[in-house]
Amino acid sequence: MHTEHDWIITPITADILRGALDLEHTAHGVLPHRLPARARAQCADGQLAMAESQPSGVRLVFRSRATAIELDALPTKRDYVGAPPRPEGLYDLLVDGRLAGQASVSGGNTLTIDLTTGSTESRTGPVGTLRFTELPDGVKDIEIWLPHNETTELVELRTDAPIEPAPDRDRKVWLHHGSSISHGSDAASPTSIWPALAASLGGVELINLGLGGSALLDPFTARTLRDTPADLISIKIGINLVNADLMRLRAFGPAVHGFLDTIREGHPRVPLLVLSPILCPMHEDTPGPSAPDFGDLGSGRLLFRAMGDPAERASGKLTLSVIREELARIVEQRAAEDPHLHYLDGRELYGDADTAELPLPDQIHPDAATHRRMGERFAKLAFAADGAFGATAGGRGA
Repeated sequence: MHTEHDWIITPITADILRGALDLEHTAHGVLPHRLPARARAQCADGQLAMAESQPSGVRLVFRSRATAIELDALPTKRDYVGAPPRPEGLYDLLVDGRLAGQASVSGGNTLTIDLTTGSTESRTGPVGTLRFTELPDGVKDIEIWLPHNETTELVELRTDAPIEPAPDRDRKVWLHHGSSISHGSDAASPTSIWPALAASLGGVELINLGLGGSALLDPFTARTLRDTPADLISIKIGINLVNADLMRLRAFGPAVHGFLDTIREGHPRVPLLVLSPILCPMHEDTPGPSAPDFGDLGSGRLLFRAMGDPAERASGKLTLSVIREELARIVEQRAAEDPHLHYLDGRELYGDADTAELPLPDQIHPDAATHRRMGERFAKLAFAADGAFGATAGGRGA
């Protein structure tokens, strides 16, 4: 710890943390979760456990005259056998809504994953310290966005001036659920994942339930969406169902209806937007599962390939084109009695015209430039005056 400041320690509690649905008290501090404990208890899947504990969209938010901030944190970093080290997770500092700094926390725990066997190995490491100094003097709103792809235990927050919770800006709350693409995949930083960009452009508060590999129409996720206060809700469904080869067409339609029914139990009139998958050429007409291609792993490029056979569509296997057709049909059917339900074809965010300029680097996930394009396009489509989330859209009390 630096000694030139008279540090004030502020407990990390829910009143200065946004985007998390649960705080677990650990031996070191607190661990933000994006699914509540009851939901976590209903699924033993390691992929989901890792994804929901990565704080995509989670940020510390407070008001202060502080010119220096220190945050002790214990990250859990991922290594993949045979691949170069992953970049450290970034923290984004926003002052009065503008990006004012970026930094990482060294040390921490390490989770080593062997994609050839599915095995994992954990190693413990030390707590690290994040520092932002030379902030402008005067009262200001400060946000520290946590790494979207790095599980982060928050240990201690120190500032050189008192802090208080930031005042309510009376913004609508946008609750979004999707796959690793919504989680952040290969975005450059936590405020540049496409939902965060869209939320900034739309002037709303984001709760991001983008769960890498885990947008699978799970009932506990639907109940989480149902029980979370929100003014605007969107669900982006498709790619995980294909690359996990989880269900067939017969099960898919009723599962979507059930998912929407559950959300509507808690939010009967809130604008609800169903998004189909963005373009993913390898799965447009070829079913899953997806599998990693290890041929180029040593160069740092992990590629995926489709393992299904297009002929299997006849037996009910899902492809992205099948999913889009079914989602559009379901929304059209339900919208006859639900005027607040909307549909958006994901190819309007990233489609055929984008693939030559911005190809998907690993065949599935967009890169940083594509995240920006998707966020800007979503904001223009959804937050326009006549869009699903526009000025005429209802809210929590609608």
